[in-house]
Amino acid sequence: MTDVAVNNGLREYHSRMKNQYVADINDYRKYGLIRTLTGFGKIRTGVCWMLTPDDSRTDGQFTRYVSSPGQWSHFDPCLFKLLGDFIRDGYRHVGRIESSGLFQNAMYHSQLLSDLPEERRLYFAKMQERLNDADLIFFDPDNGIEIKSRPYGRRQSSKFLYWHELAETFRNGKSVLMYQHFIRENREQFITRLSSEIIKRLGSDEIFSFRTAHVVFFLVPQPKHSEFFKKSADAVAYQWRGQIEVSAHG
Repeated sequence: MTDVAVNNGLREYHSRMKNQYVADINDYRKYGLIRTLTGFGKIRTGVCWMLTPDDSRTDGQFTRYVSSPGQWSHFDPCLFKLLGDFIRDGYRHVGRIESSGLFQNAMYHSQLLSDLPEERRLYFAKMQERLNDADLIFFDPDNGIEIKSRPYGRRQSSKFLYWHELAETFRNGKSVLMYQHFIRENREQFITRLSSEIIKRLGSDEIFSFRTAHVVFFLVPQPKHSEFFKKSADAVAYQWRGQIEVSAHG
């Protein structure tokens, strides 16, 4: 198995939020999604990287796409060139994403996230303060939403976003976008089940899913942002056809 590891029921395709994975093929889709979804800066975006320390793995090397511009560059030429530069010069770090202007009208929360409950609570308190002016907040956990085998505060809990953190952000009037690994479950069923759970827990009327070959993203818009994101979701479906499959739920 060269591209997948299975851990606690999670298929890990290693686009986890570590600096060592910046600019791989999954990041190309992810950043392209955010750029198109936000109308290239028409809506104020807060990025909560949920960054965890690099590890010794070498599976953040899915970078061969930059050698095939004919196949890949047309989805987002500016993004393709920028990420290619990162890969070629060997310096891959979220700080470069932040300083590049890649996300227009954006702000960032870039601290490392700890497993320890008290440090985690402080992390999210600072995040809410730092990203207070954002309309949309993007959460980029290593794996996605919490699972039963990783209770809050347990070792490696920093790989997950917890329901109360997502719900609090939505209650504060922010639309939210969340990164999610697929698990060992039929993907259509998984997306439908998790969509229903998000609607139930956040009390939203609708959400959108953005499915790629390896992961899925869930967008929960505030009612005041609904029309904007409906149009933006259509733009993603058109611009990234064949790479990102867009569905509405609820």
